[in-house]
Amino acid sequence: MSIVAKVYRGNVVDLTHIGHIAVVDYMGNILYYYGNPYRVTFARSSAKPIQAIPVIESGAADEYGIEDKEIALFCASHSGEQFHVNSVRSILSKAGLDEEYLKCGTHMPIAEYAAEELRDKGLSPKSVHCNCSGKHAGMLITAKYLNEDLDTYYLSNHPVQKRIKKVLSQICDYEEEKIEEAIDGCGVPVHAMPLYKFAQGFARLSKPEVFDKNREMVVRRIIKSMTSYPEMVAGTDRICTDLMRLCGDRLFAKAGAGAYYAIGIRDRGIGLTFKIEDGNSKVLTAVMLETLRQLDIINEAELKKLEKYYIIKNKNHKGEVVGEVKVEFELIKNE
Repeated sequence: MSIVAKVYRGNVVDLTHIGHIAVVDYMGNILYYYGNPYRVTFARSSAKPIQAIPVIESGAADEYGIEDKEIALFCASHSGEQFHVNSVRSILSKAGLDEEYLKCGTHMPIAEYAAEELRDKGLSPKSVHCNCSGKHAGMLITAKYLNEDLDTYYLSNHPVQKRIKKVLSQICDYEEEKIEEAIDGCGVPVHAMPLYKFAQGFARLSKPEVFDKNREMVVRRIIKSMTSYPEMVAGTDRICTDLMRLCGDRLFAKAGAGAYYAIGIRDRGIGLTFKIEDGNSKVLTAVMLETLRQLDIINEAELKKLEKYYIIKNKNHKGEVVGEVKVEFELIKNE
């Protein structure tokens, strides 16, 4: 079993967490791994930076004057803070649309303070509060620009979704017909492929000169938007935002539901993917940061600044520390 972390209660191991890690170069070579780098896994929201590519390549982003911070929102699993909500509405408005077109469903904002504000006012969340509404806004304006049906943009047989699947195949160098497909939490198709192939995709995004000139410019624009506006990609007190803010343009990162994570190491042509089998996102962040430490991508001082995502203490109902999660694995170098 590929145990990546153990939960201690006192000095006794109470629980274990199984995970998988793939560290891959842009050619698809597995450099380091732990567990099974070939595990076929749904990338979930980690795919959003790739899903944003057709929005720009179609011409829709330029036609409607989409700003870089709004492009970052196409890649987001945002917290539903007011600046996120305002930006989703801005994107739609520029294309002559409104939030009624969104088919992403609703949930309370991820940011607890934003959720509390709604409760205090006796308001229910709207589609713009959904963490995927930025992605959906990108899909909508693409359909609008290309004169495609707006009511069915989220269905797998719609041209918007067909383009996304094709681009995923091209970026990750993985045959389109082999990509597994199901439905994500926000209602659009979600795609699965081996961990190492999605890591290769992020490695290629980190080295955009491997693409033709047009796609190279598009990829550079997306990654620059993410690293320039990390608060749009996630939000206040979120790992994606804090990691990219700390590291600047050294890397770009995107979490996905079900304890999935993907990172591209800028200018090094290296991508990393992670999956925790039981879906524990707190364990995921600790494992991800430990991997970056082992690879010397972040140093001890930087790790200290992200300590709340790395050091996990378990407390009882009185707030007393009764145990902790310890990350216990060593990457395996692929010889």
